[in-house]
Amino acid sequence: MNDKFPVPLTQDMVCALVTKLHPGAQQPHVSLLDGSFSNEINLIHFITAAGQKSSLVLRRYAIFGSYDRGEKAHREFKTLQLLKQHNLPASTPLLLDTSGDILGTPGIVTTYVPGRQVIMPTEPTHWLHQLACTLAHIHSIPITNQEISFLLDSDKEVVWFLNGGQVSKEMADHPQGTAVWQAVHHGLPHIQPVPPALVHVDYWLGNILWQDGQITAVLDWEEAAYGDPGYDVAYLRVELAMLGGVALADQFLEMYTAEMGHAVPNLAFWEAAAAARFMPDPAGLIAEWQTFAPIHCRPTSVNDNFSQFVTNALSKLL
Repeated sequence: MNDKFPVPLTQDMVCALVTKLHPGAQQPHVSLLDGSFSNEINLIHFITAAGQKSSLVLRRYAIFGSYDRGEKAHREFKTLQLLKQHNLPASTPLLLDTSGDILGTPGIVTTYVPGRQVIMPTEPTHWLHQLACTLAHIHSIPITNQEISFLLDSDKEVVWFLNGGQVSKEMADHPQGTAVWQAVHHGLPHIQPVPPALVHVDYWLGNILWQDGQITAVLDWEEAAYGDPGYDVAYLRVELAMLGGVALADQFLEMYTAEMGHAVPNLAFWEAAAAARFMPDPAGLIAEWQTFAPIHCRPTSVNDNFSQFVTNALSKLL
């Protein structure tokens, strides 16, 4: 028994699922995919009735606080449908189970997309351009009341650290944490209104798959939201700055703004808000990066780069 998954995934469940989607399929085999952190992501290999090898991805949502897992499943499924309608690199959604009747817990089933995470290539220009173009494409998807009905409100979600009404211990333990909290707290009522866009909320390098120099899929849409797209830009800029300094983050920003055709409103504000997610230990992220690829950054460099980035953001807000 697992507290996050009270109903374990069984071979009978897998066989029933594969048969439902591919009648006559045989020899289903399940393995846990890398990157299964807060949720459970399984790769299912099987042989179709025509004798061909095929694969599916099963994503089951863990019990986490008071979050509605069925709502998460529905949101990610609908968002993947939206992405495919607009030719974004993403897996194709095949089955939605909001109740857990089929999968044992709320979840979705999608196609398998080949690829791997690329954290920091030797020559980053093409890599940055692909990241910028893909994010600009995401932010260019029209958002109507229909999409808003299943998306979160990103402008509220990403300032989660304000909910307690005071600086949390995690933020206070970082030398710049209190200043960041105060800047976001005082600045939130004064940000420039912008038309709502599709916001990933967690657009980081571990959620992007690559093959042959091209992005094959943007993963992990369970927190998909509508709101100010500047947060996605800011969030990836924090990570890029930690990896390669502010210059790398600025290079990405130049490419993104060129694709969008305009500057990013409220960018410094969202940079401060995004920085909160990495406190109190920015360098602790190295361990997560190394899950996907070898990282040759010294913790002191990551921390120094992060502090410089935050200093720059705060100076623009004062």
